Amino acid sequence: MSKKQLKFNTKTIHGGQQPDKAYGAVMPPIYQTSTFAQSTPGGHRGFEYSRSANPTRTALENSLASIENGTYGLAFASGLAAIDAIIKLLKPGDEVISTNDLYGGSYRLFKKVFENYGIVFHFVGMTDPSSIGSFINDRTKIIWVETPTNPMMNIIDIKSVSELAKKNRVWLAVDNTFATPYLQNPLDLGADIVMHSATKYLGGHSDVVAGAIVVNKKELADQLYFIQNASGAILGPMDSFLVLRGIKTLHVRMQRHCENGTEIAKFLKGHDKVEKVYWPGFSEHPNHNVARNQMRDFGGMISFVPKGGTYKDALKIIENLKVFTLAESLGGVESLAGHPASMTHASIPKEEREKSGVVDALIRLSVGIEDAEDLKNDLDQALNGLD
Repeated sequence: MSKKQLKFNTKTIHGGQQPDKAYGAVMPPIYQTSTFAQSTPGGHRGFEYSRSANPTRTALENSLASIENGTYGLAFASGLAAIDAIIKLLKPGDEVISTNDLYGGSYRLFKKVFENYGIVFHFVGMTDPSSIGSFINDRTKIIWVETPTNPMMNIIDIKSVSELAKKNRVWLAVDNTFATPYLQNPLDLGADIVMHSATKYLGGHSDVVAGAIVVNKKELADQLYFIQNASGAILGPMDSFLVLRGIKTLHVRMQRHCENGTEIAKFLKGHDKVEKVYWPGFSEHPNHNVARNQMRDFGGMISFVPKGGTYKDALKIIENLKVFTLAESLGGVESLAGHPASMTHASIPKEEREKSGVVDALIRLSVGIEDAEDLKNDLDQALNGLD
């Protein structure tokens, strides 16, 4: 059986991998070197300088391509470095249509950095793909999608947007961080580029910062490899090793994240101190049927608003949590709680945040793999502390 035919759970461990050529090491070694010996100028074994390529990073990049059902993988120093490389495919005057509900760091990079170089960004609600069409013109080059979105958990129909993108000869890039390849594979649904903050679920242990891109087309891959090498925001060998190790347990971790996410979402929905819960697994969630079709489960990311909906109440809840940790980031084995308005999305103006639902009382949870009863009890005591 070829490694491309393997099931996902097997791909996380074996996909794109082979024993180390030097001594047969099962786990790719950490090649902690900046340069490689050459027998003559250009005479080397595929590696000459670690910014251009490093065996540990190459092993990770092959794994990334495998689990996303892609052909070419690239590993970066952060998720934002990966996004930076994608936008560098463009030139002044080019336009990007982005979902209006997206990670604050992505918004900041688009608005505060790339707009200064003449790239034009349109932020559009994409739960109805037909709303995108009126923004497309002959300068449009990329449609940027997150699904589920951060932090409102909106679902965007990747297949429908990909059909629109192909019709207009526009690249479709999908940030797949929240879903991971365990839940959905955007390339299979027609996307041209899939991107991850590998800091999150792919690494999975809150001990590394990394980014990833996977594509199928060689021409696009070559452009991105050039940008990766020329700009230099590559992932180092130690961090590559950590992400690769994390991927090997992605399937078992994601199964538990999803199981716990379901229990916590239902618990919050039934709690008398909670006004609204955002989680795509609910039948009444906008585009729930789209999520059922393009995802294999609904994930462990949940947002909610406590009753009364005040900034003060939201802070009191997250400060009183004992098992959930108040911290940036998501996707680790431990459960985290965050306040998007003052943390992950603080770079987005208040007026713009609230248009997409990111109100001051919104709390975002990254449900970990602890015992679900302990997590429910923790949330219960924090919510009841509002009395």
